[in-house]
Amino acid sequence: MYSTTDFKNGLKIELDGKPYEIIQHQHHKPGKGGAVMRTKLRQLMTGQILEKTFRSGEKVKKPDMSHQDMQFIYKDGDDFVFMNLEDYDQLQVPADAVGDKGGFIKEGDTIKVLLYNGQLIGVDLPASVVLEVAETDPGVQGDRVSGATKPAVLETGKTVQVPLFINPGDKVKIDTRSNDYLGRE
Repeated sequence: MYSTTDFKNGLKIELDGKPYEIIQHQHHKPGKGGAVMRTKLRQLMTGQILEKTFRSGEKVKKPDMSHQDMQFIYKDGDDFVFMNLEDYDQLQVPADAVGDKGGFIKEGDTIKVLLYNGQLIGVDLPASVVLEVAETDPGVQGDRVSGATKPAVLETGKTVQVPLFINPGDKVKIDTRSNDYLGRE
């Protein structure tokens, strides 16, 4: 159990049988009455944002969550198939549980997954990944300083914006949080 004194940004708690992550918290002491903790929470399974106020000293449950290393094996239709590296069990996960981050995962990658009661609810990717450009318009001489961008399809099928001088076959570094181009490798 967590008390309101344990609250900090990023802490995962359980309310009404659902896992939440604290996005913001603020201790508030009104002129009259007891202190309260105002929080902004994100539901980890749906992404829904909730604002909730807790009385000082109130207790909340600790969720049954764990991080585990799993290997992405292949994509089966819209589902992602992961393999547990400890017991080699395979886990088929719907694309909406992986979210937009699925466009940065290629076959054979080992990533950290977040499990809640044994069910995968999210993936933790590194801040940046290096992927090969599969398709894009060829670069033209002189397009090096303009700052303009063009769409490029990566080896995983995800489309990102890259500078005009990038050619098919180039390896590019992409920020997984913002989908921004960071440089060539």
